Amino acid sequence: MVNHNIKRIFDIVLSFVGLIFTIPIIFIAWIIASFETKSNGMFIQKRVGQNGKLFNVYKIKTMKQVDGIDTTITSANDVRITKSGKFFRDTKIDELPQLFNVLIGNMSFVGPRPDVEGYADKLQGEDRIILTIKPGITGPASLEYKNEEEILSKQEDPKWYNDNIIWPHKVKINKEYIKNWSLKKDIEYIIKTVTG
Repeated sequence: MVNHNIKRIFDIVLSFVGLIFTIPIIFIAWIIASFETKSNGMFIQKRVGQNGKLFNVYKIKTMKQVDGIDTTITSANDVRITKSGKFFRDTKIDELPQLFNVLIGNMSFVGPRPDVEGYADKLQGEDRIILTIKPGITGPASLEYKNEEEILSKQEDPKWYNDNIIWPHKVKINKEYIKNWSLKKDIEYIIKTVTG
């Protein structure tokens, strides 16, 4: 099982160092996103965290509002994605503000991705083990589905496919991650994420 103390110390040190190097990038991306979306370029949304508690996740805004579209499921050909947003998503720059989430303690570097209400908070039985740890910026399920938006863009009903195929598989992957956790594996997941 996850050693929370070791994991937390690792998160604090790495997120602090990471922010020192990436704050200029975050600031520039925020300005670009603000101009292109004509709104605050920082995307703030309630997500489900450890023990089912809600928290604000921070990301660079990559989508604009389009009348008639309000789904939280995003595919690669989503018309809401801005030009800069596509670049930020491809390079993962949009995820950098989550280093603040890691530093303050409502996220970890590695773990299940934090979902909007209606997914992780609805888990039952053994699956609720996922809520015993903090959600992560990356993890085995994120790496398995790093091309998730492309996969969804090829589906006739992206939401159905996400809810019935991808989400259950992610739950299975995340349960195995928690049961077989090690700091060494966390470092390997981070390296795989950074190197693509």
